[in-house]
Amino acid sequence: MLWTLALGLWGLSRQHSVWRDEAATWQVAQRSTAQIWHMLGHVDAVHGLYYLLMHGLFEVFGASTTTLRLPSVLAMAVATACVTVIGRRLAGARAGLAGGLAFGLLPAVQFHLQEGRPYALVAAGAAISTLLLVTVLQEDGGAAHWAAYGGTVLTCGLLNWLSLLIVPAHCATLVWTRAGRGTWTGWTAASAAAVAGALPLILFSRGQSDQISWIPPLTWHMMIGPAVVLAVGGLCTLPDRPRPGRLSVPALALPLLALPQIGLIGLSLVRPLFLDRYVLFSLLGLALLIGAGLDAAVRAARPRFPRASAWLLPMALAVATTALLPQALAKRSPASRVDDVLAVAADVQRLKKTGDAVLFVPAARRDTALVSPRAFTGLRDIALAESPEESGTLKGVEAGPARIRAAVLGRRRILLVTDSTDVARPVSAERDRVKTSVLKRYFRVVADEQTRGRRVTVYERRGL
Repeated sequence: MLWTLALGLWGLSRQHSVWRDEAATWQVAQRSTAQIWHMLGHVDAVHGLYYLLMHGLFEVFGASTTTLRLPSVLAMAVATACVTVIGRRLAGARAGLAGGLAFGLLPAVQFHLQEGRPYALVAAGAAISTLLLVTVLQEDGGAAHWAAYGGTVLTCGLLNWLSLLIVPAHCATLVWTRAGRGTWTGWTAASAAAVAGALPLILFSRGQSDQISWIPPLTWHMMIGPAVVLAVGGLCTLPDRPRPGRLSVPALALPLLALPQIGLIGLSLVRPLFLDRYVLFSLLGLALLIGAGLDAAVRAARPRFPRASAWLLPMALAVATTALLPQALAKRSPASRVDDVLAVAADVQRLKKTGDAVLFVPAARRDTALVSPRAFTGLRDIALAESPEESGTLKGVEAGPARIRAAVLGRRRILLVTDSTDVARPVSAERDRVKTSVLKRYFRVVADEQTRGRRVTVYERRGL
């Protein structure tokens, strides 16, 4: 836990940067509870529980990068503790320690360790439910254990319903270990209750599926990462191959690693959904397998090299930490994300003048103003017809193209907030085409700043 906490607190603010996904959390968390409920009826219902949680934290501790990301740090520390305890129970103290240390070092874990989104919380919940399952299998737990298990799985499902892919993984472990009838009865009841509890959210969120329409269709190269992860996990099982009827690290961790990945790939063949963060919790299985593999290596080396074998785990940790240090440093820099909504707000505050107007292309870049409203004080958002809070959306509702054209032509100076040239996508929406075409034809550029993935361009009307 201390290892993971140290990694999480190291560079937590990322040089005071917040990127677009975290900006969604930031702006929604600052709305009232009624406004959040109104928004969830239109968009992002799948993250509703997380937004309500962050709203409460922002109310108590205030809006800051620390409040935004510290829940993820603490959640990953909990997940690490669970990995360590599971590894110790199934393979010994050294395997548990190695697995916990390995989990905190995994690149994907280090990325989401400092991310103001719900995926670290899902990983913590998945780790807790897996620990509860191990407890029941080892100690024949009763109704209280199964109630806690079902509640944890349900909570994860409400944070991100794709986390329910852990259910078939746990089922595979029960099959492999030849669990008794009582265990099957308790697990079936708890899992069915959790799935039933999350089902309304699943069905409702399907009506908001347009918000993930940007996810590309599954391609072969997208499966390289999962293939490598599964190969590493498979290699770690060689010293201790799972045997039917015995609860072991491979019998638990291999399904936990493989089945969520395979399940997400299968779902993505029907509808594009493949984002590795949706199954981040499957890396719990990889960490357990790495821990067991390192423990097996120490045991194999001990007869011939008794003194050197004691240094194998510390040396492996040192080598892994050194090898992953460049990635760790990169993930703690603003450049590790697509953009930075706070940096561009500072540019706006510096470039604006009294009476200026502002436009956003695409409209989603309005998140800069929603996260840093003081920087936009005095600027009129001339394309906005209905605010995000009133419309129950993340970006608000803009006026029609004709009205936007008239509003633009009625201004002397306009600030355009958009993506920097290296990450900008071609303009597609009709409203955005009107904005850019009118500015290009009737205005001239007097200032242009690009910072961390965002761009602010100041236009002045020609002939004035």
